Amino acid sequence: MRIGIVGGGIAGLSCALSLHAAGFRPWVSESARAIEAVGVGINLLPHAVRELAELGLADGLAAIGLAPRRLRYYDRAGAPVWDEPVGTAAGYRWPQYSVHRGRLHALLLAAVRERLGPDAVRTGRRLRYFEAVPGGVRAHFLDRSSGATVVAEAEVLIGADGIDSAVRARLHPDEGAARRHGVLMWRGIAPHPRLLDGRSLVVAGGTPGAKFVAYPIAPGNGPGEVLLNWVLEVPDEPPADRPVTPTDVRPVTAAEARARLREWRLPWIDLPALVGDTAAVFAYAMVDRDPLPFWSAGRVTLLGDAAHPMLPMGMNGGSQSVVDARVLAWCLAREADPVAALRQYDELRRPALNALVLANRALGPEEIIARAAEHGGPLPADRAAALSRRYKELSRGTVADVNDRPSWTVPR
Repeated sequence: MRIGIVGGGIAGLSCALSLHAAGFRPWVSESARAIEAVGVGINLLPHAVRELAELGLADGLAAIGLAPRRLRYYDRAGAPVWDEPVGTAAGYRWPQYSVHRGRLHALLLAAVRERLGPDAVRTGRRLRYFEAVPGGVRAHFLDRSSGATVVAEAEVLIGADGIDSAVRARLHPDEGAARRHGVLMWRGIAPHPRLLDGRSLVVAGGTPGAKFVAYPIAPGNGPGEVLLNWVLEVPDEPPADRPVTPTDVRPVTAAEARARLREWRLPWIDLPALVGDTAAVFAYAMVDRDPLPFWSAGRVTLLGDAAHPMLPMGMNGGSQSVVDARVLAWCLAREADPVAALRQYDELRRPALNALVLANRALGPEEIIARAAEHGGPLPADRAAALSRRYKELSRGTVADVNDRPSWTVPR
């Protein structure tokens, strides 16, 4: 079966590897002229790490990421609200990894090119439109180097082209722009002394637009040093003199970052030093999209952020994209009719992911911090644990979900 993937990001490359493992040889078209190792930190939860490990990438992940041991919630003053073990410390058979997004992207790209050939990913091709043809789909791309139109056919077309997906726009032409939530995320990476125990993810303040997040993504150059990924959420106040799109990214000056961080008093981190050691800070709009009534139509489907872009509470977006890829490959390998396979994939994934998108709008597991603020201090342990467990159940990420369910690997 000929399968085409639109989008060469983490979702698209995970999909290509999953399809290859299931016996297919997909092609990938990416709009960017080159795939570069850029970005900031990302967390891969155990349900995603299991899938990548079953694709043969366990050693590669261990080489580029750090496995956190605890998730720690604090209030705006830096007082503890809740903490819990994560990854293998919580009983999962697979670790959780904090990793530089660019290094993860490079790992996946190298694996795709090694397994599917150096030309498996074609860059500089922007999807213009696609159309149904007998027995398949015909996709029309703009070659960004020559300006020519490139046509490619497939029996199945997969849109893994992100929050501003051209495939999604074709399936849902009346949807409009992504939804802003009045928050900008100022993001940076800096060498910094080990934070707390050196293997913790820290979230302080539970209100969107007034939150600080930090976690290590790699060892540092000196003793006791790590490369720390950090995020400061601030209110989104777009300039009135220019249009602002949901995926705008703009640089933030060190003076701006220092001024905002003066509002914070966190005793366990040196915020002025953190800003001073950060080479560049960028502002990203916090956006998502409303859940869809369908991902699949005929021989076309959506995957990852093209299907379910979500707010970052719970660290689930990238991880769920990896699971999407594995489930989709499993469905296509087990069902002779590709239309029926895409329908099954939609039924298996879409309802749960739609619910997760809405749960993240309601703060996801970080509801624990908001409820503690209302309570006047940390919640009773059983109540906080129940909120945490409810979110894991919704995302199908409990220890039992991950450790005990059958593999999505297709026997060859």
